Amino acid sequence: MSQEIHGTHSDEPDDPAEPAATRRAADEAESSRASRGWWDRNADEYQNDHGGFLGDDRFVWGPEGLDEAEAALLGPAASLKGLDVLEIGAGAAQCSRWLAAQGARPVALDLSHRQLQHALRIGEGIPLVEADAGRLPFRDGSFDLACSAYGAVPFVADPVQVFREVHRVLRPGGRWVFSVTHPIRWAFPDEPGPEGLSVAASYFDRVPYVEQDEQGDAVYVEHHRTLGDRVRDVVAGGFRLVDLVEPEWPAWNNQEWGGWSPLRGNLIPGTAIFVCERDRPSAEGSARTTLGA
Repeated sequence: MSQEIHGTHSDEPDDPAEPAATRRAADEAESSRASRGWWDRNADEYQNDHGGFLGDDRFVWGPEGLDEAEAALLGPAASLKGLDVLEIGAGAAQCSRWLAAQGARPVALDLSHRQLQHALRIGEGIPLVEADAGRLPFRDGSFDLACSAYGAVPFVADPVQVFREVHRVLRPGGRWVFSVTHPIRWAFPDEPGPEGLSVAASYFDRVPYVEQDEQGDAVYVEHHRTLGDRVRDVVAGGFRLVDLVEPEWPAWNNQEWGGWSPLRGNLIPGTAIFVCERDRPSAEGSARTTLGA
């Protein structure tokens, strides 16, 4: 699971050596450059801080700790055997290792070279691909399933392009499941304590969160979409929305992770998981295509 969350990463935001946090426009090219650079620089710290929670071969959908072994959002574990699965924004490929343990044939894709080096550190055997989620280097219909646990989607300016690419590489009937920060969280400060429980910004403000250097170049970008935006993006990408999962904070999880915490997790959702499917062509539609050929 690759993830961060909007909120200044510096302890001293006024320090000129530290990135300055702002809200401003950031296009696809700038967002991609910022994401690649940020994850390459911070992959070591991220894996050191969160690797224990993520494990080497668990499939965790978010900071709440919802596990795919329990949730079965991709389908029952026994049904994954022999399926080709693409993990987007794979980080150190923990989710892909879990999929491989179920007998699936995963491919782990990430924009960050350093994140993929951590995947190799943990263990070989999973095919790794360094590429942008908006330009997937695979043939049409290469995969049965696609998944992303906080990978890519929150950081791209054009999520519909990503969804269309996923739709392209999926076979008919394929499922696409991705998790992102729950959109309502953008209205609240990114703090785990009581100060994070009061609305501080408009939920409808879709201007990206950007951290930029002294030259004004973005070093971190995250894009906000409302819940309705996400649903419309899924449909525009060619998918049918099957389910929207909002994991509740479990009693066993006492960790704080950025703005996630038991205090906030018991009051407001922190993660949204979208379960989508590429429809199979109907028999009537297939007949028409054949007759018209």
